[in-house]
Amino acid sequence: MEFTMGGRLEVRIKPADVGKRVSVRRRSEGGGAGAEFTDTVGVLTSWDDGVVAITPKSGESVHIVESALVAGKVVPAAPARRRGPAASFAELATVTARAWQPVESEPLGEWRLRAAGSFTRRANSALPLGDPGLPLGEAFGRVERWYEERGLPPYIQTATGAEGTQEALCAELERHGWRREVTAEVRIAALAPVGDLDADVSAVRLSREPDEAWLSRYQRFSTPGPHVLRVLGGGPSVWFATVSGAGDGMADGDAPTAIGRCVVDGRWAGFMAVEVAPGHRRRGLATSVMAALARQALEEGASAAWLQVEEDNEGARALYDGMGFAPHHRYHHFRPA
Repeated sequence: MEFTMGGRLEVRIKPADVGKRVSVRRRSEGGGAGAEFTDTVGVLTSWDDGVVAITPKSGESVHIVESALVAGKVVPAAPARRRGPAASFAELATVTARAWQPVESEPLGEWRLRAAGSFTRRANSALPLGDPGLPLGEAFGRVERWYEERGLPPYIQTATGAEGTQEALCAELERHGWRREVTAEVRIAALAPVGDLDADVSAVRLSREPDEAWLSRYQRFSTPGPHVLRVLGGGPSVWFATVSGAGDGMADGDAPTAIGRCVVDGRWAGFMAVEVAPGHRRRGLATSVMAALARQALEEGASAAWLQVEEDNEGARALYDGMGFAPHHRYHHFRPA
């Protein structure tokens, strides 16, 4: 990261740059001569009373005393993407939402309140795409009441790290006492290379609905109910992949060795619920499931792929790296403290 200009460090940002993406360097607390420095890149979300707030990709704001700044500059709104299909945040946010639909939905201005009997945060959180039609403080209160009326914890899903994402909204949530509870990456890739993976797909069975065997492997199926099936089955064109757990045929009571779900939506194919039995991992089964689903999606005219992976899932991140999936943005679920 380079800040020098004629051999000098300069702070070339100002309060008028709020809303822009910036890169800053600051002295560590209590540092004098020879102090260590910390670099931060993110959206400048406020500059008030001598304190600068920057929201990076993590979604959690960094507050810096103005006097600690030693360098700063405005940088491009989003880094150039070296691989994968071109995609805007607005397009991906809409596609990913259609792939995981709630049981109940209600508009709040241009926001969408979603509920599905507590089955996953994604289906039980407010999706704030646009203007809620209320001052933000009032909108946050409305979200809280809506979920409390349904006996659910209130969540708001936000995104950071790409052009047009919601760093300013993350900062406002924090100012109103909301805290980030979980973060995941949205990754994208060209679909054809996934379908071309060197994988044995002969044992992968595709179906339009999840049967009892598929559900027995799905780790999030801990609270059975019609709401779970409605979320899993919702979407433009939904496919479920199953790899038998008993040789050529599925024996009664045998859970599959691997499963997966794919939703085809125009040019996009979204991959979810790719799981492999612990005793069968590192045998290429996840690759086989992904390849089989990708080939089906290619037949339906899709050309691009997306998936979501939590930050602490190192095994999945390594697998998807090898398939060519690159991070596009991160999404977060905020909850009142």
